[in-house]
Formats: sequence, structure tokens, C-alpha cells
Amino acid sequence: MMDILTLIIVLLIILVTVGMVVALIIGNQAAKKQKAMAIIKGQNLSQDSASKNARTAQDKRREQISRKLQESSDEEKKARKKGFSMKSRLQQAGMSISVKRFYLFSFLFSLVFLGIVTIAGAPKFALPFLWFFGFMGLPRMFLKRKIKKRQKKFLEEFGDALEAMVRLLKAGMPVTEAIAMAGREFHGPVGEEMLMIYDAQKIGVPLPEATMEAAKRMPLTEMQMFATGIAIQTQTGASLSEVLMSLAGVIRARFRLRRKVLALSSEAKASAMIIGSLPFLVGGGMYFINNEYILLLFNTTPGLIMTICGGLWMSIGIFIMKVMINFKV
Repeated sequence: MMDILTLIIVLLIILVTVGMVVALIIGNQAAKKQKAMAIIKGQNLSQDSASKNARTAQDKRREQISRKLQESSDEEKKARKKGFSMKSRLQQAGMSISVKRFYLFSFLFSLVFLGIVTIAGAPKFALPFLWFFGFMGLPRMFLKRKIKKRQKKFLEEFGDALEAMVRLLKAGMPVTEAIAMAGREFHGPVGEEMLMIYDAQKIGVPLPEATMEAAKRMPLTEMQMFATGIAIQTQTGASLSEVLMSLAGVIRARFRLRRKVLALSSEAKASAMIIGSLPFLVGGGMYFINNEYILLLFNTTPGLIMTICGGLWMSIGIFIMKVMINFKV
């Protein structure tokens, strides 16, 4: 009874600690976003009660753009919430299979994976966890990797596609035909998304809505900026070629900055990967060298308490390291 009570108290302390860490991180992100939106609106953060004088045309334009960006931000939040569904993830990965077929392939793969680890001599108590990892873990990791690879390839060619569209617009071509031409000239994710925008617009979907749907399939800031620029141009009647030219320059600058940040943070990421994987490597090595020694962590009550506490604290540490090395540009 005392061991169970101790275990419950330890778990409660760990859950409270995890909640405080997550709340702190979410609060910092919300504060940064609020500050960025305030800068866009042209507010002075040091003055809470600024005098309301007659606004100039530039102030009105800023407010209009900030309002549109806020609407786009709300749409992006909804898209991210929806993006957690498997159907949206398959669309982001560019895979045309259904959700049922994906789960069927995952189940078959989990059986093959379970057979391999069983032949390799995995302990019986770990087989259910290994099967679950093969069914829910590895396929989702593959899908996430495929999404990142597709997004990376999209960013590499998106700036060139925008500049090609600008040249076509300056030559007098309509915006829909410029999008279709960019879709035919560029291969890979950029061409696919542009052709999907053109096809949607051809069957009657308004161009701003078609670009917003493309931003949901490709949840990147650059694509969100493109959709927002199209929407602002549709409402205000500004020159789309100038908007896209400025957007292409911003995207290229962001791409260069992202490459620079990736190069500077590669050492920190490698260190975090080594630190995070070291306990698992040591535990696996100890199991093959002297399994009776390591099995005390799973066969005894103090060992289980230590394993649960250590696993949760390691998870917190890995999560904090991931947040620290995940530089967003």
C-alpha cells in the first residue's frame, strides 16, 4: 500500500512539473506572437494609452494588412488543428492513398516488424510495445519525414516560380494562366500545388479560396504569405506583380536565413541527439551484456518507480532540448 501511494505521489509531482513547463513554453510563444502583431499594426508597446489622431493612408493600409494577416493567422490555426488528422497529413505528404489503406499498410508492416524483433530475441514483455511502435510509430515517422522532404523541395523552387509568374504578369498574361504556366513549367510539389490551384479556380472556386486551400495542404509561412497576398490584391486591387516580386525577395531571404541557422545549429542538434539517445543505447547494451542486472528495473517495485520517473524526466529533457534547438525562421 505504501509503495502504491509513493508511486501516485511521484506521478502527481511529475505531471505538475510537466504542466508548468508546457504552460511556460506556450505563454512565451503567445507573447512573441502578440508582440509581432502589435509591431505590424504600428503600435508602440511602451505606451498603453496612445493618443488617437487622424490616421494617414499608410496607417490605414497597415491596419488593413494586419487585419488580413490576423484572419490568415486564424485560418492557419484552424488548418493546423485540422492538419493533425491523418487525411491532411497524407495530403501534405503528396500521397494519394486513403486513410484506411494507410492503416492497413501500417498493420501489415507492424506484423512484419514484430516478426523481425521476435526472431532477433526481443524480450516477451516488450513485444506489445514493439508492435504498437511498428503500427503507430514508424509509419507516422515515415509520413512526417516525407512531409518535411516535400516542404523542403517546395521552398527550394517556390521563389523561382513566383518570379516566373511575375514575368508572365508583366507580359500581360492573366493571373490564372500565369499560375497554370508555372504549374506546367515546374515539377515536383510547386508544380502540383499550382496546377491544383488552377484546376480549382477553373471549376468555379474563387482564386483566394483556392490559394487558401493550397496553404492548408502546404502549411508553410511562405505559402500562407502567398495566399494572403492574393487575397489582399483581390480586395484592394493592388499590382499583383509588385506584390509577388516583393514576396519572392522575402522568400529568398528567409530561405538563406534558414540555411544559415541550420548550419549554425547543426552542432547543437547533434549534441542533443547524442544526449537523448545515450540512455537507450546504454540500456540496450546492458541488456545484451547482463540482462539480469537491467531487468531489476522492470521486475521490482523500486525499479519500476525509478524507470517511470527516469523515463518521464528524460521525456521532459528531450522536449526542452527539442524546443531549444528548433529555431523557427
